[in-house]
Amino acid sequence: MHWEVEQKFRIDDMRAIESKLAELNARIETPIRQVVRYFNHPQRDFGESDEALRLRQVSDDNFITYKGPKIDPTTKTRRELELSLPHGQHVPEEFAELLQALGFREVATVKKIRRTAHVPWEGHQIEIALDDVLELGSFVELETTADDESLNAAKTALATLAKRLEIVMSERRSYLEQLLTVTHNRPRT
Repeated sequence: MHWEVEQKFRIDDMRAIESKLAELNARIETPIRQVVRYFNHPQRDFGESDEALRLRQVSDDNFITYKGPKIDPTTKTRRELELSLPHGQHVPEEFAELLQALGFREVATVKKIRRTAHVPWEGHQIEIALDDVLELGSFVELETTADDESLNAAKTALATLAKRLEIVMSERRSYLEQLLTVTHNRPRT
């Protein structure tokens, strides 16, 4: 099976992370804006089942992604199926209309500016995402993929890279979960 292995960390000092990445010869790419719309299933609550269905737009590139439940208590390891959709600014709106016609309900939209870098680490290619998330703050995500045989080694690689980058404030909740907490706790006017 194909697994997405990820750890996310809340960051107070992004410059310190950038400096440590420079020490590892990682080149941080140009920032991109991402808009991610999340949908809930008409017959089951993805919040309760720990699944996600998202429609993601990165410039003119569009993707539909299903994420299965997390499989362990320390990382955000889960099955991920992602399919490319046609290019264009109008595509997410059209696809959202299709999902809504099928009974899916839009839950929330997460907006972020992402910069990525890649580091080979302990036999794995690690993608490092430096995220500034509207309403939530700054985060670093470490991510790689694995099959069943390399899953434990991938988790270990993320843990040792996090230690090398001196990031410790692990956050298992998705941006969606955090955003829903913020908006739920916001005073009503």
